[in-house]
Amino acid sequence: MGLLPLGIWFAATPSEAAALNRNRRSMGILAIQYKSIPDSPILIACNREENLARAFQPPRIQSGRPRVVCGIDRKAGGTWGGVNQHGMFAAVVNCPKRTIPYDPRSRGLLCKELLSCRTAEEAIERAVRELETGCYAGGNFICVDRTSGGVVYGGNEVDVEYFKPGLHIISANRMDDHDDPRQEFVRRLLTLHRLDSAVAFLAVASQTFSRKPDISGKRGVIINEPEFGTVCSMLVSLTERTQKSILQFANGAPNIKPYEDVSALLRQVLSTDRSSQKKAQPKPENPS
Repeated sequence: MGLLPLGIWFAATPSEAAALNRNRRSMGILAIQYKSIPDSPILIACNREENLARAFQPPRIQSGRPRVVCGIDRKAGGTWGGVNQHGMFAAVVNCPKRTIPYDPRSRGLLCKELLSCRTAEEAIERAVRELETGCYAGGNFICVDRTSGGVVYGGNEVDVEYFKPGLHIISANRMDDHDDPRQEFVRRLLTLHRLDSAVAFLAVASQTFSRKPDISGKRGVIINEPEFGTVCSMLVSLTERTQKSILQFANGAPNIKPYEDVSALLRQVLSTDRSSQKKAQPKPENPS
C-alpha cells in the first residue's frame, strides 16, 4: 500500500477515533440567551478549553474588512470566537468525529473566515459548504446576529439547528442535550436567577462559568487537568445601541483570572458599520 496523499481522509475504528479526538480535544461550553430581552437580543457566555501549553492572543481588533474583534490561536492563526462590525457573532466548540482527516484544516481558521460574512445566515451557509468537504475534525459552529442564528454541527454528520428565543446551551454534544450533565448543570445554575436584563445575565454567567469543581471533582464548570483545561472565558452582550454593547474577557480560567472589560474594542468595531451607513446617506440638497 502506498503513502496516503496529504489531505486525504480515512475512516477510523472506534478506538482510533477516540485516540485522535483525545489528541485534538479542545471542547468548550457556550450559553446564549437569544431574543428574550428587548434591548439585548444576543447575550453569550463561553469558556474555551484547550491544551494549556497552546499559546493564544486575547481579543483584539483584527486588520482588514469587515472589522472584527476576536482572540487568535497563535499556532494555527484562527479564532475560537468573535464579533464583526455587522454585529454577527461566530464561535466554534470542538466535538468528536469518527472520520478524521489525515491532515485536517484548522477549525479556528474556518471560524475566523465566518466572521467575514455579513449575516449569520450567510455564515451558516458557508460553514455547511466547508464542513461538507470533510476537511475538518469535528466542530460545532455557532453563527448568530439580531435577525437569525443557529448551530452548524460538524461532527459525524453536517446539520443545522436554528435558535428559538430563549436560553440555549452548546457543548461538544448537540444544543440543549438533556443527557449532557455539564450542559444541564450550567442550565440549572443560570436559571436559578431571573435573566431579565443584560446586567443580570452577565452577572449570573460570570459566576456560573467561573465555578470550579468541588473536592470530588464534580459540580463545576471549570476544567482543570494537568495539561488541559479552561484557558479563557468570554462574556458578550450585543445590544440595539452600540455604545451599550459589552465584551468581557478572562485571560485564563475565570476562577483565577478576573473578567476584564474590553467593551471599547467591541464598540469600536460595531461603530464601523454605523459610520459607513452615515457616510452612504445622501446629503440633503440646499434649497435654491
